Amino acid sequence: MHLRKEHAELDIPALQRFIRANPLGLLTTAIPSSTSSFPLLQSTHVPFILDVDDSNDASAAAAPLGRLRGHMARQNPQARAMIEALVGSDDNVLAQDILLVFTSPVQHYITTNFYHETMSSDRRTAPTWNYAAAQVYGRLRVHHDADAPATAAFLAQQLRDLARLGETHIMGYHHGSADEKPAAWRLDDAPGSYVARSIRGIVGLEIEIVRLEGRVKMSQELREGDREGVVRGLRALGTETAERMAELVEERAVLRASSRAVRVDAVSS
Repeated sequence: MHLRKEHAELDIPALQRFIRANPLGLLTTAIPSSTSSFPLLQSTHVPFILDVDDSNDASAAAAPLGRLRGHMARQNPQARAMIEALVGSDDNVLAQDILLVFTSPVQHYITTNFYHETMSSDRRTAPTWNYAAAQVYGRLRVHHDADAPATAAFLAQQLRDLARLGETHIMGYHHGSADEKPAAWRLDDAPGSYVARSIRGIVGLEIEIVRLEGRVKMSQELREGDREGVVRGLRALGTETAERMAELVEERAVLRASSRAVRVDAVSS
């Protein structure tokens, strides 16, 4: 990931919050196929659960990176390539690192017409695109032995946790709730035979994160007048996405100003 200084997000807890808020990741592998049955590069969108060990050290540098849990269909060509590559492996960990990208649903084209300050003077600028993304590099363990009790246990827990994430944290449902909202679905609500059959049709993904970085590109590098023009221009579009992007541009400007103030204070103290 190209990390321009103004856009780099290296705060680990902030990146972890970003992943939890945007759990659908694009998993990319580069696995040479011994039989040439599968392409070298394959990608699949997979929702992930992020687990982070508790740490008494709150500093970003010492924050644990954590691990990610997900699953995909056993018949997915990417899963089949993984299983083929693991023949003879003792730990079911791929030899190749994987790449996983999480992106914010809020992204927007930024026209030069928004840059009131620059366009009224030297006009040295060009259109761009605002977005935010987190990028993960890691080691992937594949839980694929359908007959192993450990595989069934991993997948059952993964399905329970993913349902809890979706039903409770995303949908706002609760099991046994007395309000008008539907009750949260739980894995135990499905017939045991259906769950067992479903588990045999998927493989588990467990990723140890070895590097975590992000880019938040929200016009924070612009002159103040241009950034204000971006906010006004987006809001004038009158769309929900443009309004949310305007809010993010304002939020990032405040964060950048506060971080500058902290650095000035640190230098002067």
